[in-house]
Amino acid sequence: MKKKELVEAIVAKTEMAKKDVLMVLETMTEVVKSTVTKEAVEIPGIVKIEKKHRAARMGRNPMTGESISIPAKTVLKARVLKKLKDAVMK
Repeated sequence: MKKKELVEAIVAKTEMAKKDVLMVLETMTEVVKSTVTKEAVEIPGIVKIEKKHRAARMGRNPMTGESISIPAKTVLKARVLKKLKDAVMK
């Protein structure tokens, strides 16, 4: 489901104006972007998004077998919440 389809589904279910639904989704996106840099963000019943630090580690080049150093980096981790998992697995 793309953004357009999601908006249409929400409009059909809630009878809100399409522009209002778009504004809510865009605002939610901005809030998540600005907040996840500082702390974890949970969209209730759907997903938890958090910033994690990955430590530097040694890896191996699969072509040559040579050991390589993989630098530390920050990644985003998204975890599907139990409520959604249970609903999908039924």
